[in-house]
Amino acid sequence: MIHTIHETEAAGFGLTTARIFYRMPDHLDLLQLFVWQHYDVAPEFPELARFLSFWQREIEGPLHSVRVAHKLITGEREVAIALNRVH
Repeated sequence: MIHTIHETEAAGFGLTTARIFYRMPDHLDLLQLFVWQHYDVAPEFPELARFLSFWQREIEGPLHSVRVAHKLITGEREVAIALNRVH
């Protein structure tokens, strides 16, 4: 089924960015940063949860912390610009 942008936004879909800090497996005092982006549903973030589960199961570097940002697909300004171009 095809959904409109407004339907997906109403469901909470948007671009999710996660800054994932993890420890180097051989040097636990060192932190590395991995940036992950995917379209996901706030506030549950099922795609991010699946990815972090995969990480903990398959990746040797233990997680230190995760910081999440979420932006809906369109904003009021983007919609206004699109409407102005129609006229």
